[in-house]
Amino acid sequence: ASILIDGLTPDDLPHLFNGNKYHPDILNDDEMAAVKKIMSSLNLIEASDPLVKPKYDIALLNHPDMPEQVLAECPEWAYDRLKSIFKDNFQKEMAAMLMPATLDIRVNTLKIDRAEAKALLAKDDIESDLCPYSPVGLRLKSKSYLAHSKAFKKGLIEIQDEGSQLLALICGARAGMQVIDYCAGGGGKTLALAATMGGKGRIIAMDIDEKRLAKAKPRLTKADVHNVELRTLSDDKHRKWLRRQKENFDIVLVDAPCSSSGTWRRNPDLKWNHYGPQHSEIETVQAEILERVYETVKPGGKLIYATCSLFSEENENQVNAFLKNHPEFKLVPTTTAWTDAGLPAPCPIDADMMRLSPAHHQTDGFFAAVMQKAAS
Repeated sequence: ASILIDGLTPDDLPHLFNGNKYHPDILNDDEMAAVKKIMSSLNLIEASDPLVKPKYDIALLNHPDMPEQVLAECPEWAYDRLKSIFKDNFQKEMAAMLMPATLDIRVNTLKIDRAEAKALLAKDDIESDLCPYSPVGLRLKSKSYLAHSKAFKKGLIEIQDEGSQLLALICGARAGMQVIDYCAGGGGKTLALAATMGGKGRIIAMDIDEKRLAKAKPRLTKADVHNVELRTLSDDKHRKWLRRQKENFDIVLVDAPCSSSGTWRRNPDLKWNHYGPQHSEIETVQAEILERVYETVKPGGKLIYATCSLFSEENENQVNAFLKNHPEFKLVPTTTAWTDAGLPAPCPIDADMMRLSPAHHQTDGFFAAVMQKAAS
């Protein structure tokens, strides 16, 4: 694979296969002979001189006769779905999924501003650029061990993909509001919401997984966030509490469980190995969650549905079905929600619902739809 993809010659292989720690064993004579024979049969080297450089500087594992999904390293089960979404941009989008993900951080504006955080990281030899869309995001120029930095130890920053930051920011949470972060997980978006609210108001962070939700506690403490209540949905008393919250909340964020297909560049094994429930089961759960929480939204309040999925079945289709059944809610176009949330112009998405992708936005694949309840 190193020869076919990276353009190495047999002469380069002893430097890789050297038997040292973290390196494979030294190739024996039979193995080296097999390598040279394969290269010769593929016409990559002259048979008479096995040590000359390869004839081609391209990814030679690719062939124009391969099916498009094979060239794009897209699983067959996902090809039709993604081709219908990305159309002519399919190859570009899938190629971006093969690239290493960026390392983004969100600045905790409860304790420091972005310029100060950037300067503080630089003192620890961690260089960063401003994220292109998030006003509180920094993108590291190279991989760094942030856990040793002063900024991380003091709760001044959180590791969070810029796309995830934007999902929280587009909610438009403000000081004094009542907010539910449903499916809060470990609290990443809860922390982001608390910062946009200036630590004032009330956030209810809910999740079915008690252990996962418990991980938010030390993160909230380190970030100096004190306006968050944690309620585990596996506890019957918290489920009963939720049913009593009719029209009590300004903002309800549903970061729904999904296929996580938008995170393939971080978790490439998800393309080939299926974990957890089937897609149809996930879609059923997503619809059930929306039905469970929509009544908590105040008149004039907002319901935000979000996923880290690429598939329309988990995204637009869910939103359209909900809106059809609940005409008291109207879709807020992304550009309007972006402006209302005070995010910097121009809005990068000219569509009714927000889609982010590695190819177009250098983020993970994210989806969000902002729906507003009628004022009366």
